[in-house]
Amino acid sequence: MIYSVSGKLIHTDGELAVVECGGVGYACRTSLATLQKIAGKEEVTLLTHLNVREDGIDLFGFADAEELRSFRLLISVSGVGPKAAISILSAMSPQQFALAVATGDSKSFTQVKGIGKKTAERLCLELKDKVAGETISVRGQKSISAPIGGGSAGEAITALEVLGYSAAEAAGAVSKLDPSLSVEELIKGALKALVRY
Repeated sequence: MIYSVSGKLIHTDGELAVVECGGVGYACRTSLATLQKIAGKEEVTLLTHLNVREDGIDLFGFADAEELRSFRLLISVSGVGPKAAISILSAMSPQQFALAVATGDSKSFTQVKGIGKKTAERLCLELKDKVAGETISVRGQKSISAPIGGGSAGEAITALEVLGYSAAEAAGAVSKLDPSLSVEELIKGALKALVRY
């Protein structure tokens, strides 16, 4: 398996980056987010995922480990192939993806071209437990672990931590709200309170 490719960035086109390593150009399919991160650089390193099918082999490249982890979680869902996963990661960051799964926000996924309502709901359902405990890097800060549980309040706190708030800040804001509210309502209410400070 090819773990990563490092070398000269010789071509980008759409969702493709070609990295030359030892005289060989590796065509890596990638997200728009990765293309933006490597734009203008001469030398790049991409973490890779090799996808082998009956009719071909594709190499997918990612600028960071969080995006690669998110990609692998996405393709673990039945009915979601690598192209759909790349489309999702082109439309949302790994943090936004984790937040959408944690809060059951299937509507975020339906905004992505090629993702229908049923697939979006399946993503939230199948990945909720897999995202639990995943380590997510937020805004360049230390990684956090996002356990999911404890009812609506627990899920809202987790979602706020994914957005970069400390556990204490998130818990403090959520504790002031009506616990019977939905996860989405708790998050919105907590964000209003947190943004004021």
